This record gives sequence, structure tokens and C-alpha cells, in this order.
Amino acid sequence: MLQTADDLGKLLLRVTIGVLMLMHGIPKVIGGIGFVKSLLASHHLPTALGYFVYVGEVVAPILLLVGLYARVGGLLVAINMVVAIALAHSNQIFSVTKNGAWALELQGLYLFGGLVIALIGAGRFSAGGKNGTLN
Repeated sequence: MLQTADDLGKLLLRVTIGVLMLMHGIPKVIGGIGFVKSLLASHHLPTALGYFVYVGEVVAPILLLVGLYARVGGLLVAINMVVAIALAHSNQIFSVTKNGAWALELQGLYLFGGLVIALIGAGRFSAGGKNGTLN
């Protein structure tokens, strides 16, 4: 029974992080990545790197939702968030909101949620199965 609860917890975490991150990627698929390219250019980085946002916000969440290469998907989400924090939120790392919350709590949820998935894997309720490749 404990193993089933663990696997359900992994499923819930994967679906939560996967759906929420995918909701950030869909507008970029529809409307493009001009904003991301602008951020990269403002940091004197090649704008072509912006296309990797599709990996972190579309491909990785799909891997999490399906439960195939979930550890890789989790790591990609975490890397995506490190880059997003560095490019768009670095001035908020040590900030709190007027309500006392960490200003980057949403970004932190994605970053650390992705890292947790990379560490614990997808679990039994996944396309890769409990002992599947990188699950």
C-alpha cells in the first residue's frame, strides 16, 4: 500500500508540474518567442538559444505527463527555470512580496519540482513503468 501511495504521489507531482509548465509553453508555440529572444539579446546572448524554451516548456512537460524519460524531463524543467530566473528574475532572488512571500515562489516551485522528479523518477503509473528508461 505504501508503494502505491508513493507512485500516486509521483504521478500527482509529474502531472502538476507538467500541466503548469506546459501552460507556459503553449502561448510560445502559438505566439512565438520574441520576448525570450529580446531577453537573450539584452544579455548579449545569441537569440537562437531562445528556441530551447520549447524544449523546457513543451517537450519536457510532455515527457513528465506521459512518464517517459521523466527524470530527463524534470531536469530540463529545472534547467529552463534556472535560465528564466537568471534572465528575467535575477533581481528578485532575495525579494519578498508585500505579503511576505518569496517573490519567486512560482519559479521556485517549477525549479525544485523538476529537480525532485529528476531525483525520484516517474513511478509505476507512467508509460515507462516503474523501472523504465530513466524513470
